Amino acid sequence: MTGELAYQAGRVAEAQVEEHYRRRGHEVAARRWRGPGGEIDLILRTGGRLVFVEVKAAHSHAIAAERLSARQMGRIAASASAFLAGEPRGQDSEMSFEVALVDGAGRIAIVENAFGV
Repeated sequence: MTGELAYQAGRVAEAQVEEHYRRRGHEVAARRWRGPGGEIDLILRTGGRLVFVEVKAAHSHAIAAERLSARQMGRIAASASAFLAGEPRGQDSEMSFEVALVDGAGRIAIVENAFGV
């Protein structure tokens, strides 16, 4: 897959995942938010909780899941911490990290509490 094709496929997957969450009552707080650790694909609000979502797309959910490294999780967590600095409850905000896996047919699988925190 060429760089441009991969980029566009990623954008389509992110839009699909955003719609998936919206249908379940989540509100988008930010898209492609960039912090000191890097980019967070989606930041959502549901009730009083923030949900930080990393979107991974591949031919299968298993391959997509393999594309999330421990190093990347650390970078996302660092950026999430920076985002929380602007929240009323700061680091005490209720939050979760989720990974949205999108396969080649556009099916979405959500891994809740994906970072083990």
